[in-house]
Amino acid sequence: MAAHCQVTGAEPGFGHSISHSHRRNKRRFDPNIQKKRYYVPSLRRNVTLQVSVRGIKTIDVRGIEAVVASILARGVKL
Repeated sequence: MAAHCQVTGAEPGFGHSISHSHRRNKRRFDPNIQKKRYYVPSLRRNVTLQVSVRGIKTIDVRGIEAVVASILARGVKL
């Protein structure tokens, strides 16, 4: 599963993990992506979204209808 939020657009960040001796190794900081199912009344069906935890909070505040409308306006197929 790609670590990409469909609501906020959060993607992995890249950097280094630094050991006690200060040696650096490449690593990847993935966002906390969850698969969530929402019922969308306007579409009259369930929609499965890959969202970060911040995206879930955004859906709670704005509502699923507004979020799905913005996703569809970007041209993403649900």
